Amino acid sequence: MKNGLLQAVGENLQFVLVCAVVIAAIILAAYVLEEKVLRDNIAVVGKVKYLTVCGMLGALAMLLHIFDFPLVFLAPEFYKLDLGEIPAMIGGFALGPVAGVVIELVKILLKLVIKGTSTAFVGDLANFVVGCAFLVPASIVYHLKKTKKTARLALTVGTVCITIFGTVFNAVYLLPAFASLYGMPLDAIIGMGSAINPGIRGVWSFVLLAVAPLNLIKGVLISVPTMVLYKRISRVLLNVAQEDTGRRRSQPQA
Repeated sequence: MKNGLLQAVGENLQFVLVCAVVIAAIILAAYVLEEKVLRDNIAVVGKVKYLTVCGMLGALAMLLHIFDFPLVFLAPEFYKLDLGEIPAMIGGFALGPVAGVVIELVKILLKLVIKGTSTAFVGDLANFVVGCAFLVPASIVYHLKKTKKTARLALTVGTVCITIFGTVFNAVYLLPAFASLYGMPLDAIIGMGSAINPGIRGVWSFVLLAVAPLNLIKGVLISVPTMVLYKRISRVLLNVAQEDTGRRRSQPQA
């Protein structure tokens, strides 16, 4: 599996470097927002405990990610849903948007080591970037005021963001990149969509009629368990990450 992953990295080195730049940019953006906008609302914990929580939630997210599933009545089979963003969202709500991004990254890296890539890294980048488009806005909104009402608003904002961003990102970059790196003509991909929904006739109709509904469904599937589980799980997480190195910790309300 490792040899196969290394071979895939070598064959798609340019795209892997693009992935690295995108990941670094997302982490930097989340960090700047956390420091400039949410500085007084984010709990500061010891680095070891912070990384421990992120690692545990990242491993759980990876397990949920592995058990992904397609919605073949809506989109081609290579588009799959997974629930890996639930631990990442809980981590983002507990420790801030940077933690959510780190958990999402751990999820993807562990998945690549264990399972490799079947989409020339395009699907893995898509999962990370689109997941962050959900996690980061939701975490920011929640940390502005930690209440149940704000949590609902945050998850709604995140669902809207993942739907809009995922749709545009697929049309502008991911579908052409997948067609190029995976050696599948773009027309063939569109044809797979047309076989499911005759209304799909091009790239934009593909993403509007297949990708957008998938991301909307994913947003709902992540939001509902997060609302149900976060308050209980966050108590455990914040006890594990008990050290406060200066700022006052706000107790979770959602």
